[in-house]
Amino acid sequence: MNGIRKGVLAAVAAGSLVLGGLGGAVLYAATTISASAASNSNAALAAAATPAPAAGTFVPNENATHEAGESAAREAQENAGQVPTVP
Repeated sequence: MNGIRKGVLAAVAAGSLVLGGLGGAVLYAATTISASAASNSNAALAAAATPAPAAGTFVPNENATHEAGESAAREAQENAGQVPTVP
């Protein structure tokens, strides 16, 4: 190979490395930004959909269909303001 062909081949190889590196950086940045946006919006939606009870207070489920399947021991714990430990 003469000197000109070697120079052209080296320039093509260097150019493809640079373009590949830039393309990879763009794809990486796009996926990190979209992943961050997705996790932030999902967290905000979850927080808005389920209001958290005040810290340290237990709120029992008094729905009629839920109450029908509860044992007496569980209902007694709920009525006492305790977090149920029995099924």
